[in-house]
Amino acid sequence: MSSKARIHQIQALRALAASLVVFFHAKLSPGGFIGVDIFYVISGYLITGLIIKEIELTSAFGFKSFYLRRAKRLLPASLGILSLTAVISWLVLPATVRTDLGKDIFAATIYVSNYLFAFWQNDYQNLNATPSPVIHYWSLAVEEQFYIFWPIAIYTLWKFGKRSAVLAGVSAITIFSFFFSLYLTERSPIWAFYSLPTRAWELGLGALILFIPKRILQTRSIAKTLAIWFALSLLVFASFTFSEKTPFPGTSALIPTLAATIAIAFIASWPPILNDLSKLRIVQWLGEISYPFYLWHWPILVLPSTRFGRPLTLIERALLIALTALAADLTHRFIEKPIARTNPSQKKILQLSIFGTAGCALLAGAILLSSSNTISLSNGRSVSIAAVMEKPKVYLDDCHVNNGETLSGECTYGDKGSQRTIVLYGDSHAAQWFPALEKISKDNGLKLVSLTKSACPAPEVKKVEIGAYKNADCFAWRKNAIKRIAEINPDAVLLSGFQHFDFPKSYSSREVWWAQGQQIAFNHLNGLAKRLIYITDTPHPIRDIPNCLASGAGEKCDGSEKSAAKVTGAFTVLNPTSWLCGNNCPAIVDGVVAYRDASHISVAMSEALAPKLEDFLIAQGVL
Repeated sequence: MSSKARIHQIQALRALAASLVVFFHAKLSPGGFIGVDIFYVISGYLITGLIIKEIELTSAFGFKSFYLRRAKRLLPASLGILSLTAVISWLVLPATVRTDLGKDIFAATIYVSNYLFAFWQNDYQNLNATPSPVIHYWSLAVEEQFYIFWPIAIYTLWKFGKRSAVLAGVSAITIFSFFFSLYLTERSPIWAFYSLPTRAWELGLGALILFIPKRILQTRSIAKTLAIWFALSLLVFASFTFSEKTPFPGTSALIPTLAATIAIAFIASWPPILNDLSKLRIVQWLGEISYPFYLWHWPILVLPSTRFGRPLTLIERALLIALTALAADLTHRFIEKPIARTNPSQKKILQLSIFGTAGCALLAGAILLSSSNTISLSNGRSVSIAAVMEKPKVYLDDCHVNNGETLSGECTYGDKGSQRTIVLYGDSHAAQWFPALEKISKDNGLKLVSLTKSACPAPEVKKVEIGAYKNADCFAWRKNAIKRIAEINPDAVLLSGFQHFDFPKSYSSREVWWAQGQQIAFNHLNGLAKRLIYITDTPHPIRDIPNCLASGAGEKCDGSEKSAAKVTGAFTVLNPTSWLCGNNCPAIVDGVVAYRDASHISVAMSEALAPKLEDFLIAQGVL
């Protein structure tokens, strides 16, 4: 099969990969994120082929020329779209997010955003934050990091023993990376998702195609044709059955990567119908614009949604996909193609690359410096964004337990010498009541013990796991916390939990799942304290409140999903919903910003509610 025909096949795979990612972010394909994995296999195959071909022809490798060719191919569209995204984001997003936006733009500029976003998302408190308009640059960062070390590795291996040494080395890197991916997906899935060492095996699979004997690659057979259909079915299967809850990459990534490897390796055996489809003008066009299509799609989809403060409708998403295709086509026509036809000197490419990168970096710095630290309220008063987004003291004291930890520290507050003790127990939605309880404890001579852990509600439920927050950690932490409560024998335990976690499909409803967890918690706590007080979950905002207020949306920031008040088990029940909501749930209650993010009440709100909570505790005989 001719090289031209092979290009048709690769372009078709690029078109498929880009479309899957766009459909995923447009909420049309729950597993469409596998498009990134297809891209990695393609890149590993093409780049390794270019490197080996040059070494075989010249017995040397022009590293400078290679890196500058990559810069000429990738930087114009990447930096151009990044700059425009930065400017538009600066215009439409609230000034309070510009510090993070500036950092994100800078990290994307120098291709380290994968690690920035891994660090950022590993914080449970950031899961509901305003999404970054450049988060999709993480996959480009992985590829660029690969492009830096891969030629060095291939050339070094070649010097040791030609193709056989390269095969052995690439195989070793691929195997090691795969098993490291398995290890980290289990223990730190966010880092596994974003890191080059856990993704290198996907690029390595593409590279290994080059070492399959040509007689196998170029001969047609029914078995290979069937393998192609099988590979296609795997991609369809994964794109519709995988979701954000699928552990990834890990073993799950084998499905799209092996399917892509088969599709590339057996190009000569593609059935006629697939060959014909791959040559369709629209398919080839999508393949040609796949790079800018990927770069444009996320900011075009996410910025309107963030600005409007609501999810996009199906029609809106469809129109924005069309706009993405138009923007990608214009980028390809007027940036990529003209630059590809030029033949500048290496010095010129280097100068322009440095200039473009420096320009983007300066733009990132300007955005960061233009950030605002205040929110203007409708009554003309301004409040500090830092104060609104402040977390309770237990976070600063390292008394709030994070992922991977199963023991709470000796965290005592209030009147530490008091003979009367109350315990705060649960997850971050229990910890949000700490400011109120600390004030009450100090005013009433109580000892307050804080036992809280992120993503670990007091109701003993088994959640659909979120990132690195494992059920096993929760179970171990709860066991240790309950043991501690038994040792303390407090006057009261106040417990709570966020009830909007995803629940296992084995339960008929969230209510059944939550009620079971409440009952188990009651059974374990019963008799360990004089009073067990269950604080039902606070209303759940439908958007990030501080950023919504900072955008000037005003009353559009009001409205929260009220949590179910029904409690199973013989708890004394406190339902704070009426303290925060009337006919609706306003973002500002009695002049106080109610929430510090899209989930937790603010420290100021908690303190403002202390008198109401104190009255309740007096009525229950705790004070």
